[in-house]
Amino acid sequence: MPIAQVFFGHDVGTGAIYQDANIKVTAVENTHFAFHNEGRGDDKHKSYSYRFETPGRTIVFTGDTGLFDGLVDLAKGADLLVSEANSVEARKQILIKSGQWQAMTAAEQARIMEQAAKGHLSPEDVGKLAARAQVKAVVLTHLTSLPEGDDYSPWADEVKKNFAGPVMIARDLMEF
Repeated sequence: MPIAQVFFGHDVGTGAIYQDANIKVTAVENTHFAFHNEGRGDDKHKSYSYRFETPGRTIVFTGDTGLFDGLVDLAKGADLLVSEANSVEARKQILIKSGQWQAMTAAEQARIMEQAAKGHLSPEDVGKLAARAQVKAVVLTHLTSLPEGDDYSPWADEVKKNFAGPVMIARDLMEF
């Protein structure tokens, strides 16, 4: 059965998007698509970050994004920042290894590198975000595949150059 017949999504926008007695959810639009159309993004594609506030804990999920002040504001004081992390160089090496890079034009190569750099957070960016927002802990997720394996500990070390709190690498079925 096509997913469109099972799930009916709709865009609820930004700001406070849900609240009841137990939780408040706030969203900001990310910069993931902002390199399109001279920094304005586009009307079809969106990426959001979400802040979930409960009486006992606040968790922020970044989604795909670059670093921007609105994201820092959203994450302010969160107990846990769950952030995507990207390596421009790792992405390029994967494309080279698969042969896709060589098949691209120079303009296509430049565009994919721009998207990787501007539309995603590097581990260094995550550390800067976490420090500026004064979050308590970071979990790195939605990680760029590494050509040499799955040891992301150097990425955690990169985050720690700017952030003094705990940094964890997400694995399936982890609990926090």
